[in-house]
Amino acid sequence: MREIEYREALREAVIEEMDRDPKVFLVGEDIGVYGGAFRVYKGLLDKYGPDRVVNTPISEIAIIGAGIGAALTGYRPISEIMFIDFATLAMDQIVNQAAKIRYMTGDSLNVPLVIRTQGGAGRGVAAQHSQSLEAWFYHVPGLKVVMPATPYDAKGLLKTAVREDNPVMFIEQKMIYLNKGEVPEEEYLIPFGKADIKKEGSDVTIFAYSAMVFEALKAAEQLEKEGISCEVFDPRTLVPLDEEALIESVKKTSRLVVVSEACQRGSIASDISAKVTDAAFEWLDAPIKVVAGLNTPIPYNSTLEKASTPDKKDIIDAVKGLL
Repeated sequence: MREIEYREALREAVIEEMDRDPKVFLVGEDIGVYGGAFRVYKGLLDKYGPDRVVNTPISEIAIIGAGIGAALTGYRPISEIMFIDFATLAMDQIVNQAAKIRYMTGDSLNVPLVIRTQGGAGRGVAAQHSQSLEAWFYHVPGLKVVMPATPYDAKGLLKTAVREDNPVMFIEQKMIYLNKGEVPEEEYLIPFGKADIKKEGSDVTIFAYSAMVFEALKAAEQLEKEGISCEVFDPRTLVPLDEEALIESVKKTSRLVVVSEACQRGSIASDISAKVTDAAFEWLDAPIKVVAGLNTPIPYNSTLEKASTPDKKDIIDAVKGLL
């Protein structure tokens, strides 16, 4: 099977959905001639024109507001927030409007809006451009939250997101856009709420999402050389979450390490730990271990930045601690 970059997989998904449905369009900052900050939309202005690739001022309120308004009138916009850090400027629209309208109108209106954004550390762009804020949106009823790790997952899940009748936070980690992976040429979709076992194992389950999947796989590879078998569990979507598959994995291995780049306080990782404790306590042979970022703003200094987020060594240490 061919291998393409993560960002190319996203671009293919966008093109296929825009070709399929004329109601799909793009709105965001620097997405026109520039093709987006990470070149996901490269060439799409020439292909579809300014009516469907709408370049906006530097205004997250305008980007999300335009998306909500268009969605309410039957369009399927993809609104891009260049850095998830600046979703803060449109939180009222995302949390109080997009997430609530379908419920508050008794299902008479829906908001088929995809909000593409990226987060996470790794590029040395400091505290205001490096945060992992997915827990904010995970907390809000009415929003779907998707965080694919591989090019295959990114394409299949973005196509599903575009066809979803509820608002979707589609969050990408900035360091994996150039990662390559196998992606079929034929059309496919990946349903929300369907996890993927990236590596099967028997001794411990490692729950990881987005870029942390690759750190988990590196850790699992090294641990396997030492006779420790790790199952790497990628939820792919955080809302909805494939809790059934996660519990089955934990029943098999009897141990769980939850990995998240975001800081631990108030995190998705802590919530996953609580869910599994409630649902599978009798199958656990050891306490659940959370491996997460430090409770600190992301530093600009590259050494400190690396120290503030989890890596392969942290995961290995956690697994060995459980065993």
